[in-house]
Amino acid sequence: MSDVALAFFWHQHQPYYPDDVTGENPMPWVRLHGVKDYYGMALHLAEVPEMRCTINLVPSLLVQLLAYTEKNASDRFLDVARIPAKDLSQQDAVFLLDHHFMANHEQMIKPWPRFWELLQSRAPGQNSAKEALRRFQERDLRDLQALFNLAWIHPLVFAQDADLAELRAKGRHFSEDEKNLVLDKHLAILKRIIPLHRKLAEAGQVELTTTPFYHPILPLLFDKKLAREAMPGVALPRHTSGYLDDAELHVSRAVQKHAELFGAAPQGMWPAEGSVCQAMIPMLARHGIRWIATDEGVLNQSTQGFVSRDQHGHLRNPGHLYRPYLVREGPHELAIVFRDHGLSDLIGFHYQRSAGNDAAQDFVRHLRNIRETINANEPVLVSVILDGENCWEHYPEGGVPFLRTLYQLCASDRHIRPVKLGEYLKAETPRDTLPRLFAGSWIHHNFAIWIGHDEDNTAWDLLHKTREYLVARNASSAKETNPTALASAWEELYIAEGSDWFWWYGDDHSSAQDELFDYLFRKHLQNAYHLLGDPPPTELSRPIKKRAQRLAHTLPRSFLDVKIDGRETFFEWTNAGRFECVPERGAMANSVPGVMRDVFFGFNAETFLLRIDFEEPALAALQGFDVLRICFEEPGPCELRILHPGKTMQQWTWYARGEPIARPAGIELGIERIAECAIPFQLLGAQTGQPVQFFVELLENQQSRERAPRAGNIAFARPSAAFERIMWDV
Repeated sequence: MSDVALAFFWHQHQPYYPDDVTGENPMPWVRLHGVKDYYGMALHLAEVPEMRCTINLVPSLLVQLLAYTEKNASDRFLDVARIPAKDLSQQDAVFLLDHHFMANHEQMIKPWPRFWELLQSRAPGQNSAKEALRRFQERDLRDLQALFNLAWIHPLVFAQDADLAELRAKGRHFSEDEKNLVLDKHLAILKRIIPLHRKLAEAGQVELTTTPFYHPILPLLFDKKLAREAMPGVALPRHTSGYLDDAELHVSRAVQKHAELFGAAPQGMWPAEGSVCQAMIPMLARHGIRWIATDEGVLNQSTQGFVSRDQHGHLRNPGHLYRPYLVREGPHELAIVFRDHGLSDLIGFHYQRSAGNDAAQDFVRHLRNIRETINANEPVLVSVILDGENCWEHYPEGGVPFLRTLYQLCASDRHIRPVKLGEYLKAETPRDTLPRLFAGSWIHHNFAIWIGHDEDNTAWDLLHKTREYLVARNASSAKETNPTALASAWEELYIAEGSDWFWWYGDDHSSAQDELFDYLFRKHLQNAYHLLGDPPPTELSRPIKKRAQRLAHTLPRSFLDVKIDGRETFFEWTNAGRFECVPERGAMANSVPGVMRDVFFGFNAETFLLRIDFEEPALAALQGFDVLRICFEEPGPCELRILHPGKTMQQWTWYARGEPIARPAGIELGIERIAECAIPFQLLGAQTGQPVQFFVELLENQQSRERAPRAGNIAFARPSAAFERIMWDV
């Protein structure tokens, strides 16, 4: 039996945040992910020299890193952190309180006792920053400036740097010099990122690849009508023509910048968002790209469903996923690999809730199972492809226990061979050729995130109008247009073609910074006009984003009268609170939908009531799961743990502070078409008016496979006996 060739492919990307016309940068994410994830991920590889993988570095990220290290660039967060605490204006102090808690509360703030203490003083959701400011003294604000920036440094760096380790041990009451030392360390770490990646590549441990320069959806630059291949009835912008010259520029400049920084042109490419189409093959091949990657959903469509998953996530014809292919257009040819989105999503969304060693062992078990399901004589290539930065803030200790163990296990297991994708494809020439490459992305094999919604289409039409303006200015005489200004104006357009601006339009994704992303997109287009001395169209001054950020969940409106029987009785739950189980994490998207559809919750005066709806009848949906957990983090910790929830007769145990309690009175459970349960508030230890926070989780092989919500909790307060009268009065 041959080994499993394991190809990790980490995608490192940030959109281009700076406004090059004003010199302002409102976003800190290049710097913060730089000192944590881009450097830390490379350090993990340096720890295990036998490990092999591929890292994709997007040019829009690289040029921003270089701006920090070579051009003294900054960002609004860094500028405010540099101000001595005694000199902060009220506006600056409010900015600190609004923005310097932007980190995972449980994994990045709570481990720092003083940072957690400051978060409690801030009381987000209860007070505005301006109201909370009266509780903060100069010393508190200085500690906040320091701790936010300390918390974003990768845990492995503290083992390397005695100064930072000393500051972490001190933990509070920092001086201005100590705070500035932290900020100086940020810039020092940023300077190491590109050289360390080049060193790993030159040592043969890592293959470095690229993406079209500003991360555009390349097929939509070819022809927006390609969106209809996966979505035949989708509404398109008024202007559907493509911009082939722009597509070529994004590709050629990406290859050029990569060769300049790393000493060799890239052989591989992760097209932005895994977006591919048949027509792009010749262009990539002409620029020296030899292989690309995308999601298994595109393979599904390209093979008319031959490689697919059933409703439980089980693969049909798995041997045909775990192999490379060729795609051809005329005389041009590329190799292509397809990500296992199940394994990729385990790392991106699920293992964060498990102990690092257990999760790593579970991943290796999946690899062994894959090997056993495929003909022993066939080579097996398992491609695990995901963002290299976004998930780790949700892991304990920044993912160090998990990733360190995972790399060590994979590098030492005699049946697993970590590989660089380009090297593997040279040794194992693809045997199969796809007749045609379906036009789609890594998310649901379509382009719905970036085109089709009114907001997306409005953005495309504004971009088109700006481009037509620049084309006209190109055609004007040289005397009328300054060539340098014209080149800068075109650059602003190319930036606006990036996928990230469209990501936040429409009803697919939302974040606390929707308005800022909208502003930046329109500002780049406005800059194209300003640079050439012309006033921008008035529509560029109006926000495109119309929809407010999605509520986490609704709250109950009256007491419920529910019979706990697992049967779908609509009127019992009409006044319940509701949490919709849709992907809610901003910059990430889970490509595999879960089995849970809705969580309804409510109460009567004495009892908490819960209902879970699934994509199919509950007993069928829960067949593959070992445990259904209903966990209360406040006033807990306590939980109801239901074993083998997909069986007709379920066993359950109540746990209080980790200790099992033999079937306390009052708990009712019913699982049939839906899952329902009743738990007395007395068991929760919740008094009238006291907050209750809970989540629902499904376990398989003792690993978390699905959680609602994915992060945080559903929250409400235990009602008083007068709850219904109060709600009626309201």
